[in-house]
Amino acid sequence: MENTLVAGLLGLIEGLTEFIPVSSTGHLLLAGHFLGFDSPGRTFEVVIQLGAVLAILTVYAGRLWQVASTMHSDPKSARFVVSVLLAFFPAAVIGVLVHDIIKTVLFETPVLIAVMLILGGLVLLVIDRVAPPPVHDDAMALPFRKALAVGLIQCLAMVPGVSRSGATIVGARMLGVGKRASAEFSFFLSMPTMAGAFTYDLWKSRHVLDFSAVVDIGVGFALAFISAVLVVRWTLDFVSRNGFAIFGWWRIIVGSVALGLLSLGF
Repeated sequence: MENTLVAGLLGLIEGLTEFIPVSSTGHLLLAGHFLGFDSPGRTFEVVIQLGAVLAILTVYAGRLWQVASTMHSDPKSARFVVSVLLAFFPAAVIGVLVHDIIKTVLFETPVLIAVMLILGGLVLLVIDRVAPPPVHDDAMALPFRKALAVGLIQCLAMVPGVSRSGATIVGARMLGVGKRASAEFSFFLSMPTMAGAFTYDLWKSRHVLDFSAVVDIGVGFALAFISAVLVVRWTLDFVSRNGFAIFGWWRIIVGSVALGLLSLGF
């Protein structure tokens, strides 16, 4: 029962943090560390990520179907697909090359994660003030070179604690993309990025995956899916009105608390 409750909490953390710029991986790894939660082969973390992937696909099912059905006749739809694939390409290549280092070294370094949370929070606070005036307000019509640039910046998120959505949003904002469009393009880019990472993680870990704790995995998966759906529906309107500063402060607080606990030997 205790493990199931912890699994539910971690699933909730995954869903609540995956699509906002606070680093779901950083939160998940730190929470797992302090709660003493360990899943052989990282099976739990791999599978509940699928819940978040399915959440974003569910929310944008109508838009994705429209794009898929008009891609051959509507230049805007075709251009949008190309821009997302361009942005996804750098992470796909670099992710394969450094996958083992990320999983075996960076994921096992809580201090690094806490520091990255703090630094990323400071960056968000600065970007909210100094980002140039937006010249692109449509996430489906970014120029190819800017989409590729956002994809390159996304690769910074391979360091746990940086945040995939945080990196893409900051990159887009500095390239003249509006707040809402930056968040929405981050959502679109998350689909191939997270699906690819999930598939590759599953393949690489196939020999050590342990599905014995089926109930725990199921609870974590369900809560990750439900909470991620709610967050995606809420985020766009929130950032359009308020920007990203609140997420920066949250990162700084969480990272500072984590560093304090780690320094005390927890």
